[in-house]
Amino acid sequence: MAPLISLLVGWLGARLAGLLGVVPLDNWQGSLRVGVALMFVVTGVVHFVHYRADLVAMVPPALPRPELLVTVTGVLELLGAAGLLVPATASAAGYCLAALLLVMFPANVHAARQRLTLGGRQVEPLPRRTALQVVFLAAAVASAI
Repeated sequence: MAPLISLLVGWLGARLAGLLGVVPLDNWQGSLRVGVALMFVVTGVVHFVHYRADLVAMVPPALPRPELLVTVTGVLELLGAAGLLVPATASAAGYCLAALLLVMFPANVHAARQRLTLGGRQVEPLPRRTALQVVFLAAAVASAI
């Protein structure tokens, strides 16, 4: 739920800043990019602290070197978040983050099917997790357009 909250709070906070005169945020796309960036900072940082072991466990067993995969995806999430905030790279970063969400989705399926935990809480059931991924994917693509 933290990623969704980060996305919404970041987007609405940036939109409010835009309405208060921060020109780059005075449109839906600029403020959405901030929300998506904040969401990926939150999820990216988690790859390195607190829930790292849980994320490693989420990697499907057929994939090699789960710890390395978690590290790489965490770095990519953080780089993508930074890229969203730079006008010259924002579009490419949005599309790359959307692709990253698709590539990481099997880990979400595995976690839901195996009823794994993340931070001591069971991950959302697959239908709910899929719906959240669709929202995140739509936000990443919308931030790229």
